[in-house]
Amino acid sequence: MKPGNTGITRLIHALTYSKQGLLFAYKNEAAFRQEIWLGIILIPIALALPLGLIHKIAMIGSLILVMVVELINSAIEAVVDRIGPEHNELAGRAKDMGSAAVMLSLVWVVLLWAAEISTLFN
Repeated sequence: MKPGNTGITRLIHALTYSKQGLLFAYKNEAAFRQEIWLGIILIPIALALPLGLIHKIAMIGSLILVMVVELINSAIEAVVDRIGPEHNELAGRAKDMGSAAVMLSLVWVVLLWAAEISTLFN
């Protein structure tokens, strides 16, 4: 077992680290900032639509998924950049796959939102 904090102390530290990560991403990652603002705009729209609760949760969840994937992509990029500035095929591949993951999560948002909104017109 790994030594360290346990219980409520561990939880407090984990929440502090999470807050630091979110603030760093917001300050330093333009894509994350854009996704946050997209959420600020779209979440109230999702809540206002005459849809069931599970549909609203799915729509909001798809936006949160994009932010989660963006954070993971940014973490991958940070680790790759930490290793060294020289071009490396594997490093480039890791960055490209992280970017592709963000793109696919954005495609999911568009598909899900389009499907949910289309149900309002049927």
